[in-house]
Amino acid sequence: MIIDAHHHLWRPEQGYDWLDGPGLEAIRRPFTPADLTAELAAAGVTGTVLVEGGRCHVDEAAQFLGHAADTPAIAGVVAWIDVAAPGVAATIRRYRRLRGGELLVGLRSQVQGEDDPDYLDRPAVRRSLAEIGASGLAFDLVIRADQLPGAARAARALPHLRLVLDHLGKPRIDEGEEGLRRWREPFAALAANPNVTCKLSGMVTEAGPGWSVEALRPFVAVAVQRFGPGRLMFGSDWPVCLLVADYRGVLAALRDALPALSPRDHAEIFAGTAMRIYGLAGRLVPERPSGAPA
Repeated sequence: MIIDAHHHLWRPEQGYDWLDGPGLEAIRRPFTPADLTAELAAAGVTGTVLVEGGRCHVDEAAQFLGHAADTPAIAGVVAWIDVAAPGVAATIRRYRRLRGGELLVGLRSQVQGEDDPDYLDRPAVRRSLAEIGASGLAFDLVIRADQLPGAARAARALPHLRLVLDHLGKPRIDEGEEGLRRWREPFAALAANPNVTCKLSGMVTEAGPGWSVEALRPFVAVAVQRFGPGRLMFGSDWPVCLLVADYRGVLAALRDALPALSPRDHAEIFAGTAMRIYGLAGRLVPERPSGAPA
């Protein structure tokens, strides 16, 4: 079993304004559940977690939960929420009443778009995070490397909240040793909190068009050392990854970049951690062999 713990779907005309930026022509088009299932079949991926895509509107949650209800491979949805706004608990209740609401497994806010490196220290944000923790949902951290210290403080203050670090905190892999040096210490401080897990995702994009497995290996090695396989999970970040690599290329790159691990540790990274953290057990039914009884 392989679980892709991080991918997106979108239609640009629905309000994904960030796709108007330069250099994004390759992904400035619709990506649908049908497109996703074709990629999964070609790569041998069992199931996925669909993550909000920067639309930053509550209507996206209804659409994504509907996609999950209609698409067996989508085992869970991480929906958008504004953690600076009041009423987070009410929004969660609203999401859970939607069709497919039982497939809501987490929430995410575009913290990376905030200039303030200490955004997660704000009292209103902390209150919202506490409400998310009380709801039993995970909270995905899409943050820059300079926001890692604030995330570590939030993790210590809210030990009951499951935090999931997306894309390793977006280190500057394209800067090589210097990017590794600036990122390593704050990343380790966040990893020291047992309520935090990390997605091995988004790395080829951070490495840039000239990416190589060799460039990824030092960052992957630090992640394995600090989190351990039981707190790491694979994420394709498709279709964003298409800026520099295709779906199967991202999966192959992670396999090649990982240090020597036991089969059990590989199974944790490629399925087990995501299953536990997002509560996916029972949502994915392996395909029966041809002719097997229903």
